[in-house]
Amino acid sequence: MSEPEVPNLDAPRHVAIIMDGNGRWAAARGLPRAEGHRRGVEALRRTVRAAGELGVRYLTIFSFSAENWSRPAAEISELMGLLRRFIRHDLAELHGNNVRVRVIGERESLDPEIRKLITEAEELTKANNGLTLVIAFNYGSRQEIARAAQRMAAEAVAGRLQASDVSAEKLASFLDAPDVPDPDLIIRTSGEQRLSNFLLWQAAYSELVFLPIYWPEFDRAALENAILEFHRRERRFGGLVARTGS
Repeated sequence: MSEPEVPNLDAPRHVAIIMDGNGRWAAARGLPRAEGHRRGVEALRRTVRAAGELGVRYLTIFSFSAENWSRPAAEISELMGLLRRFIRHDLAELHGNNVRVRVIGERESLDPEIRKLITEAEELTKANNGLTLVIAFNYGSRQEIARAAQRMAAEAVAGRLQASDVSAEKLASFLDAPDVPDPDLIIRTSGEQRLSNFLLWQAAYSELVFLPIYWPEFDRAALENAILEFHRRERRFGGLVARTGS
């Protein structure tokens, strides 16, 4: 992919990425799917560095969906191992680069060791004020919205919430990371053109860019190209034209 020239455009504040195509990248090269996932981790490292350098404030990555549990046990084990290694081996660099790590998704059913690693990563980096890396792990947007509704219901039962208090803004405050702004730009690799239960609530006014490359091929140039496409869009938010570069 050719290197684009980014003409002094402000980076979107929040970029979210559906990292798709590891298995197909490997299959196209006669390699095991596990190799595709390992190369996908390398692409993630490149992307985190590039996002920070370009001035992105929040980067959300879809690392493991609630539906991924239906995959073969051996592949799930490989993915869990990659998460462990990513946190153990990359956390020091992330912390040193002032990156704050956040994790969204359902945790209670996860292996205790993974829950512990997630908590340690969040605690170590919670005071950092550079790029916020949001990892969507064991995540599904419908499930997140259902959890938010459950939290609201619990508040109502406790007498702290009235029916008249319920609004879109109130529900949003019960989501997994209510302090993280909605994504300006959502990128999906592999050529697929759907959100696949990713940030459905938060994506209401996001710009969507679908790239015909597999995730292991993603690099800084691909991110810059997606940002250039973002700046070509007109964002109306239901009103008058608001260009992304304004």
